[in-house]
Parts: sequence; C-alpha cells; structure tokens
Amino acid sequence: MRIVDAAELSRLLQFGPLIEALAEAFRGDIAVPVRHHHTIPQAGGDATLLLMPAWTGSGGSGPRYLGCKIVTVFPGNVGIGLPSLYGQYLLLSGDTGEPLAMIDGRVLTAWRTAAASALAAHYLARADATHLVMIGAGALAPRLIRAHMSVRPISRVTLWNRTRTRAEQLAELLRDDDLGAVEVTVADDLAASVREADIVSCATLSAEPLVRGAWLKTGAHVDLVGGFTPKMREADDDAVRRARVFVDTRAGAMKEAGDIVDPLSRGVLKESDIQADLFDLCRGTVPGRQTADEITLFKSVGTAIEDLAAAKLVWRLIGS
Repeated sequence: MRIVDAAELSRLLQFGPLIEALAEAFRGDIAVPVRHHHTIPQAGGDATLLLMPAWTGSGGSGPRYLGCKIVTVFPGNVGIGLPSLYGQYLLLSGDTGEPLAMIDGRVLTAWRTAAASALAAHYLARADATHLVMIGAGALAPRLIRAHMSVRPISRVTLWNRTRTRAEQLAELLRDDDLGAVEVTVADDLAASVREADIVSCATLSAEPLVRGAWLKTGAHVDLVGGFTPKMREADDDAVRRARVFVDTRAGAMKEAGDIVDPLSRGVLKESDIQADLFDLCRGTVPGRQTADEITLFKSVGTAIEDLAAAKLVWRLIGS
C-alpha cells in the first residue's frame, strides 16, 4: 500500500486534471452513503469521528474503487498545541477490497474543495470574468484563487479578511508565487470590492452574512465555500433572492448549508428555486449561466464523490 503525504500530494496535483476528474465523477456511477457522524466523549469537550465512504458502481469498464475519508475533530487539541482536525483517505480496490493507498486527508480535501468551486464556475461564471474577490485568508484561499484562475482569465485578485494582517500575509504568499501578471491587492472596504467583482469567493467560518446582495453587480458569480452547518451564513437573503442558486449536491446543501437551509426554513427560498447541482450541470440536464447579466450563486458543502475522484486521480498519477 502506498502512503501519499501532504508534500507529495501537492507535487502531484494540478487543477486542470483534477477539475476534469470531478466532472467525470459527477457524470458517472458512484454510490455515496450518508456520512457517519460519531461523538467521542472527552473530558475537555466531546470529539467527533467522521467517516465518508464512496465507491464506483458495477457499470462501465475499467477498475472499480472504494474509498473512505476518516476525519477526527478534537477541539481540546488547541490547548496542547496540536491541530484540532486530522484526516486520512483510504483508497481500496472496488473489485477485491485490497488496500491501495493512504492519502493525506486534509490536503486532499482542500484541493478537491477548490476544484469543485472551479468546476461550478466553469458553468456559472461569465467567460470574461477577470476580477476575483477572495473573502477569507485561511488555508483554502490560495487554492481557491488558483482553481478559479484555471477556468477563467483572472487578472486581478482582491483579498479581504476580518484581520487585515492575515490578508497581507496571503498577498505576500501569492506575490512570491508565480501568478504571472495577476494584480494582487488587499482591501479594507469589502462593499466597494464586491461591487466591482466578477467572481466573489467566500471561505470563512462566519455565522453572519458577509456578502450582501445589494452589492452584487449584474453578471456576478458568488462562490460560497466556508459555511458547513445550518447556523453558518456567508451571504444574506438578498443575495439568495437576486441570484440563480446552484449547489454541489441537493441532499447535502439542503441539510447542512446555512446559506440554503436558513432561507428555505423562512420561505425566502423554495426547493424549486435551486436550479441544479453538479450532477445536473456536468451531465448537461440543466443549463448553467444563460445570460451575461444574471447573477449566479453556488453553495458547496462537500461530498465524498469529490474525495473518491481526487483519490483515483492520485492513484493514477503515482503510477498504479
């Protein structure tokens, strides 16, 4: 069995092939049970064990695969100087059950999450989108920026974070990286920045909306990545009302995403207002962007389909 650590994973992956691998997975036959969520009692506060399995169906040619992401969340680790979250992805043969690879789960998740946003933007953002506003300066932000750059001609990136220092650090990181002629700036005025944005990508843990619908210009695309519980919001009701709304998976978004669950619960949004998910878009059963002026909004919460697709790509790249 191969062990693929974070450094090797980042050397292997590129967004172009990864985005196509995700698109192929959403068009394919993959089973995804509801993820397992287990509470682990701890003296300083309960921990969580998450198990996220997926496997390829029996149809089609070629090898079949089975995979499971194993994630632990131990909030008490902060007090002893350890990360609160650990994750590994176990890839097995879907034909024999033989273990094939153990892959760093945190880095794999970051890459596939950013790739899913870029996949959605391929269908939903204007083809001439050049200005990206990135809200949030965490570990996912640089990957989201590069992912969007791989599908749209981004020439200007504006960074905003509640703590400006974090945004400045990210700006330096991006400038030291090879982004070509892309202009990178840090903003203090979020409203003014969003008003100019072609794509607004938001990856935060905010419980209160940061993106206001009143700020969005015609033709804008909104990419909401950070909120993963029903109590988290990154965009307000006005943004939801003004936009054609898309999700990564209907089942996940309508259960876990506050930007969808909350408006649904109050009648701001109806289930029928959710235009499509990535299954629909990748299979061509529902069109993406239809006019240059419409506002589109994509909400992702993540799905084990994306993990399996990324792990399969890694397995091919390491010379299986």
